[in-house]
Amino acid sequence: MAEKREVARALLDRQRQTYAEEAGIRLADRPGPLYQLLVLTTLLSTRIRAGVALAAARELFAAGYRTPPAMEAASWQDRVDALGRGHYRRYDERTATMLGTGARLCLDRWRGDLRRLHREANGDPSVLRRLLIEFPGIGPTGADIFLREVQTVWPDVRPYADRRTLAGAERLGLPANPRGLSGLVGEGDFGRLASALVRVALGQENAGEVSRMAAAR
Repeated sequence: MAEKREVARALLDRQRQTYAEEAGIRLADRPGPLYQLLVLTTLLSTRIRAGVALAAARELFAAGYRTPPAMEAASWQDRVDALGRGHYRRYDERTATMLGTGARLCLDRWRGDLRRLHREANGDPSVLRRLLIEFPGIGPTGADIFLREVQTVWPDVRPYADRRTLAGAERLGLPANPRGLSGLVGEGDFGRLASALVRVALGQENAGEVSRMAAAR
């Protein structure tokens, strides 16, 4: 188990940011950051490179579309243009529509505050998944992305590890189950570990280099 902890620590040393942090989101249990995570989740849910989705999210936020009212008030063309500046071009028109529709749903159903969604689900991941999937463009994979990232500020969701997290763990020889992984790091680091393991699964982080770094300690 000590060796596995060293591998986890080495990975965290190499990957210091979650996807939300890389998109410029200062994630907190507040309406604005939670909505921004929903936007990022929508962008990551399409078949497009994560780097492009992150760049598009940063462009949307730089344009001021950080809240449901701001996103809905933006014209469809403004949203398309922001996505284009992030090189999110293959799905830009459809995604611009989904972002507008999703903002309206967030306002109508949750009064612009996803903490209400959290309270309605009482922290139950299965209920949270069902409610998240109601947003346009967010299917089961998107719900996994949101829950994997939000667990840093919604402790009752931890430890949450989706299939990509577990695939990355398996490549590093780490426990391929949430409870086993949670024993390798402090509670506050689990969300970052889950995000880093996804990068391993997607080939954005080299599993061999992580293992060698851990062995050299």
